[in-house]
Amino acid sequence: MSEITEPIIRVNDLRVNIKMDEGTLTPVRGVSFEIRPGETLGLVGESGCGKSLTSKAILGINEKKCQSSGEIFFQGEDGKTIDLLKLNPRGKEIRAIRGKQISMIFQEPMVAFSPMYTIGNQINECTMLHITKDKKESKAITLEMMKKVGIANAEKRYDQYPHEFSGGMLQRALIAMALVCKPRLLIADEPTTALDVTIQAQILELMQQLQKEMQMAILFITHDLGTVAKMCDRVAVMYLGRIVETGTAREIYKAPQHPYTRGLMGSVHKIGSRKLDRLYSIEGTVPLALNLKPGCGFYERCDARVEGVCDQAEPDLIQLEGTHCAACVHCRKEGKAE
Repeated sequence: MSEITEPIIRVNDLRVNIKMDEGTLTPVRGVSFEIRPGETLGLVGESGCGKSLTSKAILGINEKKCQSSGEIFFQGEDGKTIDLLKLNPRGKEIRAIRGKQISMIFQEPMVAFSPMYTIGNQINECTMLHITKDKKESKAITLEMMKKVGIANAEKRYDQYPHEFSGGMLQRALIAMALVCKPRLLIADEPTTALDVTIQAQILELMQQLQKEMQMAILFITHDLGTVAKMCDRVAVMYLGRIVETGTAREIYKAPQHPYTRGLMGSVHKIGSRKLDRLYSIEGTVPLALNLKPGCGFYERCDARVEGVCDQAEPDLIQLEGTHCAACVHCRKEGKAE
């Protein structure tokens, strides 16, 4: 990780509200984090906990019905810091940042590309917009990146359409599109879901290599705790729109404190365990963030809940050892924090 301490991005109290007939849906509720140059932050949690909405809010690409508030400070190439939430989501300023300084690998490669244009044309659009207007130079840059992400016979593939690619190949093309402009911040939303383990390892290695070359910051969103351990310097565990535990990867994996984090860790098969050993299962599902009751969001599913305490007020993040923080009344009760 870089010795530079100034964060590339700093998110403060990010909230996303969606007005509905039944009330206000709050899928993101006061999320805060920062990422420094050369650092990878892993954002972990079940589907529906608000990870993707958080990442899309950074780029201003959530749907119109999503009302974002808070602060997202981004340090641009010129060294100036701007609040991305104050920019017009359709204005020139944010469009100069999207794809160039902040890029995103989307979760669904099968629907990320237009069926009307070739893969090369769509990746080339990024290079033509942000790097060079010279068509030959732009194509050469695109082909080089296609080869880097493992697309065989890139010259032929350049002129093919999305329907001629498999799901895994489309994922690689999507990664090439995100990396071709060498962004300062890469948001990777489940970037290797459609890939086999061999190609997955190659892609993760490529991301780490480019990160070292450019001091690129990465927001890595995934369900794969094994990948998080390999890729991430720090981890933020998200549940029901809030970060419930955060710290370095070592702190989180060595001694997870929040019951939800412990549940996620327990649901992963460990080397050396017996075949007949059952994996831990967290009961229930993530509730809908609509008209929420007072208390901890994990209360109904927690096997360590304390009636009369956990259902009264939602706990704040409590500082533990080092950079380790957790939002649980047991941390306060056990005297791990002031």
